[in-house]
Amino acid sequence: MSTLTVTTRQEQMAREFVAQAPEPRFTALSEEAEVEIPDALGNLIRQVLRTIAEGGSVTLKTLPQELSTTVAAAELGVSRPTLMRMIRDGEIPAHKVGTHHRLNLSDVVEFRRVQLQRQRAAFDELRQIEDDLDVE
Repeated sequence: MSTLTVTTRQEQMAREFVAQAPEPRFTALSEEAEVEIPDALGNLIRQVLRTIAEGGSVTLKTLPQELSTTVAAAELGVSRPTLMRMIRDGEIPAHKVGTHHRLNLSDVVEFRRVQLQRQRAAFDELRQIEDDLDVE
């Protein structure tokens, strides 16, 4: 695993680039050819640049399409026993390979997205309650 640190100059350059070209298309140039980068990779590059421009941090990693319960639990930020309960209760889909449960990466990513969406909504509701009660 390699760690890259973004310099202040690179962050500034990302801000300027995003401001000038909010939806850019990317092309790779080499001695032999000019190749347009596919949209799926271009979207990844755009997300990285936007996050850097906003002063955020980026972690990139690859995961297999089928996850063990240990890896899926780590991705969801829950314990493996909690994940097993969620599988048993039908909260997240899983299938068995022999005697072991496996989860599709897309199901884990979607579950995490919905989970974060619910958490944000709950936080917004809490802030609204505080505003209504004039709590400081």
